[in-house]
Amino acid sequence: MTTAGLEAVFFENRDRLLRFLAAHGAGDAAEDLLQELWLRISAAPQGPVGQPLAYLYRAANNLMVDRHRANRTTERRDREWSDATGSTAPGISDTPGGERTLIAREHLRQAEAALAALGPRAETAFRRHRIDGIAQRDIAVELGVSLSTVEADLRRAYRAMIELRSRLDAE
Repeated sequence: MTTAGLEAVFFENRDRLLRFLAAHGAGDAAEDLLQELWLRISAAPQGPVGQPLAYLYRAANNLMVDRHRANRTTERRDREWSDATGSTAPGISDTPGGERTLIAREHLRQAEAALAALGPRAETAFRRHRIDGIAQRDIAVELGVSLSTVEADLRRAYRAMIELRSRLDAE
């Protein structure tokens, strides 16, 4: 049987194939899978098919298996991502509450104050390197200082941030 013949068998048995997909777990996706089956057989190279209806059922089943595997992979990836990033419970907003927002703002204010206490050059070096992602050598050129000066300023800034973090964790 040629592809044209396979297409004819598909159209004659469309409802049966749809019921097969729905009964075997496709649920609401049965129509989508049937459409995908149609696209595959219409794009397949022409050639004889000995048992066209059995061929269509096998192809439909293979599509369901492929979709099931893809869904499992997606679910596993999403679950691993959630585990790694600390997901929230369904129905609960990821937006931090008011108290948490106020605490974060206070911590930011304290970090800015700690950096400002180091002087403008160290504060600028830290911001340019850690926030803007600028290389230390480029910062040295920008500020008109040596690379070792930038490195020393960054060490001071890191030390100040570590000390602040320790104080905040102790609270």
